[in-house]
Amino acid sequence: MSTKQVRVLVLVCSTRPGALGPAVGAWLTETITPRAAELGAELVPLALADLGLPFLDEEEHPSSGVYRNEHTRKWSAIVDAADGFIVVTPEYNYGMPASLKNALDYLSREWAWKPVGFVSYGNTSAGTRAVQHAKQVVTTLRLVPLGSTVALRIADAVRDGEVRPAAAADEAAIDVLDELVRVAHALQPMRERNEPAVLAGPVPGSYLRRLTPEDAPEVTVLQRCCWVDEALANDPLTVPALHESVEQVRDWLAAWHAIGLWRDGRLLGMVRTRRDDAEWHVGRLGVVPDLRGRGLGRWLLHEAEAAADPACHRIVLSTGAGSRKNIALYRSEGYQPAPLPSEDGTILLTKKVLSAGRVAGRAAPA
Repeated sequence: MSTKQVRVLVLVCSTRPGALGPAVGAWLTETITPRAAELGAELVPLALADLGLPFLDEEEHPSSGVYRNEHTRKWSAIVDAADGFIVVTPEYNYGMPASLKNALDYLSREWAWKPVGFVSYGNTSAGTRAVQHAKQVVTTLRLVPLGSTVALRIADAVRDGEVRPAAAADEAAIDVLDELVRVAHALQPMRERNEPAVLAGPVPGSYLRRLTPEDAPEVTVLQRCCWVDEALANDPLTVPALHESVEQVRDWLAAWHAIGLWRDGRLLGMVRTRRDDAEWHVGRLGVVPDLRGRGLGRWLLHEAEAAADPACHRIVLSTGAGSRKNIALYRSEGYQPAPLPSEDGTILLTKKVLSAGRVAGRAAPA
């Protein structure tokens, strides 16, 4: 499961002046805030009335992602940044309010593979028919509705003008948040694969994306798995990747351009690169032990080489002098090792950059 913080948008949908929605939203946020802190979730309250979305006025279809209006771009950024939603909605004539349907219709990709929970309120049905109506729509947008819900009957939940439902409603609200956070973590790989900058990987279902400091826990685990053989093949056992803390990994992830190969939330492999004057340095190339021998390391190496800065004249990498398999891989890719190992027991290997997109020993991709 992912260790990243889950960002939850608490969306109050009624735009009617004097509506009960803002008070229900305030009760909900106050009730679940302590639990959100325990779960490491961030709550972001937002009222559609404050957003001021007009009825859908974009010329292009939402699936195009081409937005002409500033209010659409603002709404897109808010939804895109969220990992899940809790919708606070009334019931209007057996259905959800037009404001919610309109807000949903504005966007497409931004909703995909994110969980949505509902807190409804109303009279006879406590807003449950609005939720049933909304679920038909949100599934079309690839939102994932939760089983846990909260339904407040106004006559029972409002006392002396304040929203003060029974304790059972507080427990139900916490259940919604608990389920939403779990589902948001589970769906993260689906969301990541949906991002425009993500590339398909060589293993079915895998994808390549930039690693960030938030990925430090996963990178730390991968290093510990991958560099055991490196340590055993070289003496002394001082391979930095085996000893770095999560904080140290987070620091170098901020300084290097690192990419990771993922599948179903698991980091399968990685490599990092950066420019140093006229040299393109490649390092920390690793693949999980159970997938070695399937060409993933070579594939990642090619991706690292393809990203070389055009101003660089050669690519530089290093490995332990006793790491025969690593050296064989690099030599098969055109790298030439230095005559003698360095004082720390590593060996330097280099390859010339011939021109943009081309390196010695490998033709440019067709």
